Amino acid sequence: MPAFRQVGEKQLPNPVLCMAWSPKRDLIALANTTGELLLHRLASFQRVWSLPPSEFTGKEITALAWRPDGKILAFHLKDTQQVVLCGVEKAEILHVFPMQNSVTCMHWMEVTEESSALSSFYNSEDESKLFLPKLPTLPKSYSTTSKIFSEEKSDEIMNLLGEVRLNVLVLGGDSGFVELFAYGMYKIATLTGVSGSCRSLSLSGDLKSLSVITEVKSADNQLQICYLQLDTCLLSSCLPEVTRMSRKFTHISTLLQYLHLSLTCMCEAWEDILLQMDLRLTKFVQEKNTSTQVQDEFLELLLWGQSSPELQALLMNQLTVKGLKKLGQSIESSYSSIQKLVISHLQSGSEALLYHLSEVRGMSLWKQKFEPLGLDAAALEGAITAVGSFSLKANELLQVIDKSMKNFKAFFRWLYVAMLRMCEEHVPPELNKMTQKDIAFVADFLSEHFSENEELFDRKGKYFNVERVGQYLKDEDEDLVSPPNTKGNQWLRFLQESAHLKESPLLFPSFPQKSLHFVKRMMEGVIEQCLQKPAEVIGRSVTQAVFLPLYALPESSENTPRLFELPSLWNDKKNKLHHVVFCMPEGSPCKVFLLRRGTDPHRRIPHSVISMDLSRPLEAEGDAAAQPHQVYSCMDARFYDDEMLTVVLQASEEEGRRRVLAQLPLSAALSNEEGEEFSWEPGLRLDQQSGSVPCQSLVLGNQWRELENMKAQFVAVNGIRKVACVLSGNLRHIRVFEMDVEDEDEEGGESQNASADQEVLESSMTSEGPEGKEEEEEEGGGNKMEEQLESEEALDIS
Repeated sequence: MPAFRQVGEKQLPNPVLCMAWSPKRDLIALANTTGELLLHRLASFQRVWSLPPSEFTGKEITALAWRPDGKILAFHLKDTQQVVLCGVEKAEILHVFPMQNSVTCMHWMEVTEESSALSSFYNSEDESKLFLPKLPTLPKSYSTTSKIFSEEKSDEIMNLLGEVRLNVLVLGGDSGFVELFAYGMYKIATLTGVSGSCRSLSLSGDLKSLSVITEVKSADNQLQICYLQLDTCLLSSCLPEVTRMSRKFTHISTLLQYLHLSLTCMCEAWEDILLQMDLRLTKFVQEKNTSTQVQDEFLELLLWGQSSPELQALLMNQLTVKGLKKLGQSIESSYSSIQKLVISHLQSGSEALLYHLSEVRGMSLWKQKFEPLGLDAAALEGAITAVGSFSLKANELLQVIDKSMKNFKAFFRWLYVAMLRMCEEHVPPELNKMTQKDIAFVADFLSEHFSENEELFDRKGKYFNVERVGQYLKDEDEDLVSPPNTKGNQWLRFLQESAHLKESPLLFPSFPQKSLHFVKRMMEGVIEQCLQKPAEVIGRSVTQAVFLPLYALPESSENTPRLFELPSLWNDKKNKLHHVVFCMPEGSPCKVFLLRRGTDPHRRIPHSVISMDLSRPLEAEGDAAAQPHQVYSCMDARFYDDEMLTVVLQASEEEGRRRVLAQLPLSAALSNEEGEEFSWEPGLRLDQQSGSVPCQSLVLGNQWRELENMKAQFVAVNGIRKVACVLSGNLRHIRVFEMDVEDEDEEGGESQNASADQEVLESSMTSEGPEGKEEEEEEGGGNKMEEQLESEEALDIS
């Protein structure tokens, strides 16, 4: 019976550019040329969800990686230069951060090292929950216009933190750019000096080194593939401190995002007030014949109890008594929403920020442990001060809202009574009483919210504005139009008169002339500086330990998607080894080369370079169908696990280019360790001395399967879940296999092939194949889908 069981097959409408298996579940993520991200499950290759491209996030995916817990997908978009973190459960975009360079490859790993210091930290991680209340969720009704977080909740933002154990997202790109992000969010290192353009990355589980495959242009202008090993000993030697610092800064990053979303909701609630009033006033302003302003019309009604015919028509016909009550309730609700967001969200988020920044400042004072990582106590003190200023400004906004709401309620109560009198209806006694204070509130409301100069308002309110509140929410550098009156404030007078307290570092500056948005941006800038310095310090500590030129890049590979090309990297966490597997299609097409380096760059590995001859891998098979004289070359090779390679082989052109999927145990390749060891000649590429590399001829045994009616070329595997996905050369045809189960029905497969041949004859006489009908096949699927797939592929082969 054929090895491996085929469990799914599909012809996709768009070519696939990236594919990666989930580390924890039987799910595979695919990115295609349209910028669409697809998630499929193993069983029948059923689609779980798709994330379509958008103008805001981007349409050109260049790299893809799973978080080690399998809950988040990271991908990069070239056209917008952004990295996106997407939740797997609901296909929701949770976080977006910009990149200075285009990302060509990414790798997300989890640290495997253990220590007593780390164990105590893992157990004490939730201490903040004892002191800080849980952050309230953001109101869903005010997040619909957000471009990224369409239905975001604070719980989902905080889920970005994931598990306490440190995981690192490594990004590589053009011009030797490499960056490391702890927990996928906080940048802990920016590396410089890497030669060439990155094609593949692998950070060791013990954080001792980073393996990089780069594409470098040689002196003779020829592209060559090189292997670099970067020494990251500072990360490994300070692992407990790096974990603590990264966890705290990731908390801080998520809290900044939470505050940003809260402020966005406040701005939307404010604009909602403007829109509701403007809808009522626009028609009135357009139809009135007098030159008087809206403000004047209401002042006449307040002073003389009489209104113009235009105002009376607006109030009685368009607004109505019932409509006024509804409008008043709606605007009061919007005011209350802003007030609640300040109290429950901004203030709670600011308190949590102060807590975490204070803890990081305490860490920075332990200079022996944290100074080598770049923590600066003075910079963190400045960040704490900036957060305090933001809290003061939020409290100032609360006072302004409170005063505005008093004016607003007085105005609507007065207007309600005036309209009842116009209708000659009974006025309740409790509403009929109006004090001088109430009249002052109404006059203040009219002067503040109805302006004669429409050019003052650059937002959506044309005839009505909430300027006293809105000025705090404008993202501008200008001073406030109506700053708070502090003349009678005894505390401020006391501070000004005290020489000692006036410049005290214990007091937060309040910036009375600036908006809340301005103070928030200033706070973010100060905190960003604190976040950046450790990344610069750690980045400078990384050095290049190994540089090995492997082979010249053939010109024919220029059209192949870079993400599918060899070499392939693997980190053997158990034996603390970096593995590199690659082929040299120009000089040794039938050989697979294996390069091994210790994760500790100073550790010597015997037989670090070996090769495996796969030219006749089926010779030991007695079956005549095996065609033992065929010569095979390797199309693709990926690490299945620490001890196994999964390869796609192709027979020679004379034999019809038969394709085979096979499992290759590394133990067979390493069995000849007693032989002569390869000695690398300095100044030469490996392909220039490949004849000296020890070679072992391998036979596959029964761990292989022919890929009939498919131009297989690439493979993606997951040894933990024991699955493989094979992709054709046209990047559209996919087959999925369970690798530890044999196919149950060999005869069924043969009869299916015969029916496929019949389909070839029929389809060659009729119209085009069913390309692009993915949706119909997903619903109707079954045997018809399999026959059509086989006939299409057979047509390609013929």
